[in-house]
Amino acid sequence: MEHIHQGYRGLHLLFDLNWDRLLYIGTLAAALGCGALMGAILN
Repeated sequence: MEHIHQGYRGLHLLFDLNWDRLLYIGTLAAALGCGALMGAILN
Protein backbone atom coordinates (compact mmCIF):
# COMPACT_ATOMS: atom_id res chain seq x y z
CA MET A 1 0.00 0.00 0.00
CA GLU A 2 2.86 2.35 0.79
CA HIS A 3 4.33 1.73 -2.67
CA ILE A 4 1.04 2.76 -4.31
CA HIS A 5 0.90 5.89 -2.16
CA GLN A 6 4.49 6.84 -3.10
CA GLY A 7 3.71 6.31 -6.79
CA TYR A 8 0.64 8.52 -6.54
CA ARG A 9 2.64 11.29 -4.88
CA GLY A 10 5.27 11.04 -7.62
CA LEU A 11 2.62 11.22 -10.33
CA HIS A 12 1.00 14.19 -8.62
CA LEU A 13 4.37 15.96 -8.44
CA LEU A 14 4.97 15.40 -12.16
CA PHE A 15 1.54 16.79 -12.96
CA ASP A 16 2.16 19.83 -10.75
CA LEU A 17 5.43 20.51 -12.53
CA ASN A 18 4.06 20.07 -16.06
CA TRP A 19 0.50 21.44 -16.02
CA ASP A 20 1.62 24.81 -17.34
CA ARG A 21 3.42 23.13 -20.25
CA LEU A 22 0.25 21.22 -21.11
CA LEU A 23 -1.72 24.45 -20.97
CA TYR A 24 0.83 26.15 -23.21
CA ILE A 25 0.65 23.34 -25.80
CA GLY A 26 -3.16 23.37 -25.70
CA THR A 27 -3.28 27.13 -26.17
CA LEU A 28 -0.83 26.93 -29.06
CA ALA A 29 -2.87 24.17 -30.74
CA ALA A 30 -6.10 26.16 -30.29
CA ALA A 31 -4.50 29.29 -31.78
CA LEU A 32 -3.20 27.35 -34.80
CA GLY A 33 -6.61 25.77 -35.30
CA CYS A 34 -8.37 29.14 -35.11
CA GLY A 35 -5.86 30.62 -37.54
CA ALA A 36 -6.42 27.78 -40.01
CA LEU A 37 -10.17 28.22 -39.71
CA MET A 38 -9.95 31.96 -40.28
CA GLY A 39 -7.66 31.38 -43.27
CA ALA A 40 -10.12 28.91 -44.78
CA ILE A 41 -13.07 31.26 -44.28
CA LEU A 42 -11.35 34.39 -45.61
CA ASN A 43 -9.74 32.69 -48.59
